[in-house]
Amino acid sequence: MIRLNLVLLVAVMASALYLVSVQYDSRRLTTELDRAHTEARRLETEKDVLQVTKRSQATPARVERLARDKLQMRQAQAGITTYVTYAADASRATVPKVGTP
Repeated sequence: MIRLNLVLLVAVMASALYLVSVQYDSRRLTTELDRAHTEARRLETEKDVLQVTKRSQATPARVERLARDKLQMRQAQAGITTYVTYAADASRATVPKVGTP
């Protein structure tokens, strides 16, 4: 009888230790899941902000202003347009005339 009681006591202790271990793991995983959800929400918000910034940076007026200011580009006009023609034979190549299409 004493042997049976000792076996049952050991079984109960092992079961209790296993239960504590499972509860600890469950709490740890729940905390980790909450952190992951928080990080996902933060990244989603950051993505939305970056998309809005991207859309505002790519407006035609801004691109035109940057081309004019930083690259010294200007609108194409018929008087300053040069048309280049391609000839298969280099001896038949023509020199483009300024202002003619």
